[in-house]
Amino acid sequence: MLFQAPSLGLYLRIVSILALLLGLSDAARLLGVNLGATSPITALGSSAFIYLGVFAMARLFAAVGLWIKASWGAVLLIGASAAELLLYLTGSPDVRMSVFAFSMRAVLLLAILVIFAIAIRFQRAQAD
Repeated sequence: MLFQAPSLGLYLRIVSILALLLGLSDAARLLGVNLGATSPITALGSSAFIYLGVFAMARLFAAVGLWIKASWGAVLLIGASAAELLLYLTGSPDVRMSVFAFSMRAVLLLAILVIFAIAIRFQRAQAD
């Protein structure tokens, strides 16, 4: 399903930019931007580093997919955000985030679900 609804263009781009910023923020954490001389693998732990790397890459690819209005970008963003939030809510010690980071991921998940609902509604209206 391509996102062809005329009202979705700007909304998709905004969500794409938010996903890109979150992905770049996670990539900066992977590189240890705020850690000084401490290795990010040492600070985060190896499994947390791997989780963060997977989620950062998924979010960056999802941002590109959303920018070009491909449905795989939305699916990738839903999968990455839902998995990360689920791991955090179940108490996994490897997934750490602040209240702001949690709320941004929840908003992204909700926004992309709204995009899917609008796209399905538009597709049904086109079929009638």
